[in-house]
Amino acid sequence: MQKPIVYVVSDSVGETAELVVKASLSQFNNGEFKIQRIPYVDDEGTILETVELAKSNQAMIGYTLVKPELREYIKKKAEKADIMAVDIMGPMIESMKKHLNREPKLEPGLVHKLDEDYFKRIEAVEFAVKYDDGRDPRGILLADIVLIGVSRTSKTPLSQFLAHKKFKVANVPIVPEVDLPEELYRISPSKCVALKISPEKLNHIRKERLKALGLNSKANYANMERIKQELDYFNGIVEKLNCKVIDVSNKAVEETANVVQNLMRSQTN
Repeated sequence: MQKPIVYVVSDSVGETAELVVKASLSQFNNGEFKIQRIPYVDDEGTILETVELAKSNQAMIGYTLVKPELREYIKKKAEKADIMAVDIMGPMIESMKKHLNREPKLEPGLVHKLDEDYFKRIEAVEFAVKYDDGRDPRGILLADIVLIGVSRTSKTPLSQFLAHKKFKVANVPIVPEVDLPEELYRISPSKCVALKISPEKLNHIRKERLKALGLNSKANYANMERIKQELDYFNGIVEKLNCKVIDVSNKAVEETANVVQNLMRSQTN
């Protein structure tokens, strides 16, 4: 004996409708049913074909259609064919419309647009972690943005902040004793952003960092001569790479992130 069929009709992927149908079928031993998805339905012809198919197979239909005219059409055709058709999303949309006193967008696939947005953000965050602090130079070639700067110029928090804006960011520390990864010379200067800072500000930040770690604030790391040496080296690298430069001396991470985003937008327009 053929398994009973439920046709899932949707103006998008149909995943939402299928999940509801599966949840419902679980109450009736869902192994006895077959679910067939009919996605991206945006015309009456496909609806009519599905209704006729359901009639010939003695099947029922579950549908998520945001456009009222398509919901009304499938309802009428199913009634005429004596087919059970269940509107999965329509009643909720209409109830929310009344409760919120607002008109719905009536755009198919918005849930998946939101999901896609979410996964892009997660991917960018994972990218920022993987390619933080120059730990894997291969990330430089894959990144949307490459941040360079001496230690304590907020490269890591800035990378994370931009990742939440869906930018894939790698960052590279500039240290005189460490050779630069050759990948830095292979990317477009438009991708490279150099974080500049004043010697005085950097001296203060590094001293506070050493104190927080319980170390002597007079260590070479916070020595003004050492800092000037690092910044001179940094300036030479910036000139070679022809990077965009942002002075972060008196900027919060959020402010710097806005400047970086504006730079990226100006280059794509």
